[in-house]
Amino acid sequence: MKYKRILLKLSGEALMGEQNYGIDPKVLEQYANEIKDCIDLGVEIAIVIGGGNIFRGVQGVQGGLVDRAQGDYMGMLATVINAMALQGALEKVSVKTRLLSAIKMEQICEPFIR
Repeated sequence: MKYKRILLKLSGEALMGEQNYGIDPKVLEQYANEIKDCIDLGVEIAIVIGGGNIFRGVQGVQGGLVDRAQGDYMGMLATVINAMALQGALEKVSVKTRLLSAIKMEQICEPFIR
C-alpha cells in the first residue's frame, strides 16, 4: 500500500447526487462504504467536507440578505451539518468517527485546536 494516511476532501455539492439541493442518502451510503473499504485496508483517513449544497454565503451576501461574516458562519454551519450526516452514515457501517470544528459546539463536535 502506497499511503497509510490520507486527507479526503469531499464537496458538499457532491452530496446532492441527482437532487437540486440537500443530501442524497444513496450518496452518503456509497461514500461511507467506500471510506470503510479503505479503512479496512489499514488506511487512516481525515475528511474535510464542504457545505455548498446547503448554503452559499456569497449568494446571500450578493443578494443583500446577510453581511459577509454572517454568510461565512452560515456556510460553516452547513459544513457541520454535512459532517454530521457523513458521520452518521459512517457509524452505521461500524466506522468510529470524531467530528471536529473550529466553531465551538461541544454538544455536537469536539473543538479543533491548532
